[in-house]
Amino acid sequence: MKITNVRTVIAGNPWKNWLFALVETDEGITGVGEGTANYFTRTVEAAIHELRPMYIGQDPFQPALIVQRMTRDVYTDGGQIHRCAVAAIEIACLDIMGKATGRPVADVLGGRCHGKLRAYANGWYRGPRTPEGFAERSREVVGRGYTALKFDPFGAAWRVMDPADEALSVDIIAAVREAVGPHVDLLIEGHSRFSASTALRLAERMEPYHPAWFEEPVHHKDVLGTARVGHGTRIPIATGESLSSLEEVATVLHGGGIGILQPEPLNMGGLLAARQACAMAEAHGLVIAPHQAQGPVCTAACVQLSAACPNFYIQEIFDEFNVEWEQRIVTPPIRVTGGYIAIPEHPGLGLTLDLEEIARHPYQQTAYLPLFRAGWERRDPNVEAETH
Repeated sequence: MKITNVRTVIAGNPWKNWLFALVETDEGITGVGEGTANYFTRTVEAAIHELRPMYIGQDPFQPALIVQRMTRDVYTDGGQIHRCAVAAIEIACLDIMGKATGRPVADVLGGRCHGKLRAYANGWYRGPRTPEGFAERSREVVGRGYTALKFDPFGAAWRVMDPADEALSVDIIAAVREAVGPHVDLLIEGHSRFSASTALRLAERMEPYHPAWFEEPVHHKDVLGTARVGHGTRIPIATGESLSSLEEVATVLHGGGIGILQPEPLNMGGLLAARQACAMAEAHGLVIAPHQAQGPVCTAACVQLSAACPNFYIQEIFDEFNVEWEQRIVTPPIRVTGGYIAIPEHPGLGLTLDLEEIARHPYQQTAYLPLFRAGWERRDPNVEAETH
């Protein structure tokens, strides 16, 4: 079997364009991949096509070799943008392998270790940044059956917070805890916002509300800061979504202080590298919670990755809280029932793209998540907000 062509399509989700790749073969099997990045959608798309000589004519059953050609052999490290382009092709190759053999991608990655996957909700807290607003919406999420939910209460904070804004953030956490009760996990998102000293103070203030983790409290490249925060609080530290190489994963693990690794298959350059990162975490006694804030193909890929990892902890889900038409651009979409995901047993990733539906939602240059702009949590690109 040989790869003969690749097509790319973009779905203009209002707060992040989703980039998909369809890899065609001479045996009529087409694999689906995804290369979504927060802002650089057209850039990643261009990289996918610029790298064509590295994968056209290659055997899709050799994804590790194809990845090597697309990374080592070009002798340039383009970071997350480069790796997202590589991931789009690699995931599509694994999809082709699964379709050709009649097996789900989890079997290609080593086999399924779990009967179902616990999920946590993200993207649910659109609306005003008030304790009352967050509490009301958190009750709705728990009402859907979720036993864990993640949120960023910190507004547009960067490095430090003024006393009033910090107090509001802690009040939001307290309100959500009161709203959902003691048996729901609260996952506090930091979005790489803080200095280590600010993160430690915040961790101390949120500790009475028993968060299950504090995610990316400092910048992901601040390995010493991550370790300092991790060793200075009893709240588990989660990180890893922004890492784009196994070398970066090794550095973070060596630095210590973390309890949960969150590899992002797209930023890592595909499922094979993400699976290796999960194994590295297992060797350090850590659990994994694959990051997924992209499109529905990445959701399906993450589900297959999580199913194949013995040290799986919990899977991030945005899909129920995105635009309603997301459920129509893939068939069948991943669904959460009672807070858990049933692992699909269809060949490959187990889904197909509806290109006609995608065409109804074109690329939008303004579609990205402006995490350092006041009001970003509303996820409404039509709302003007002041840059913080």
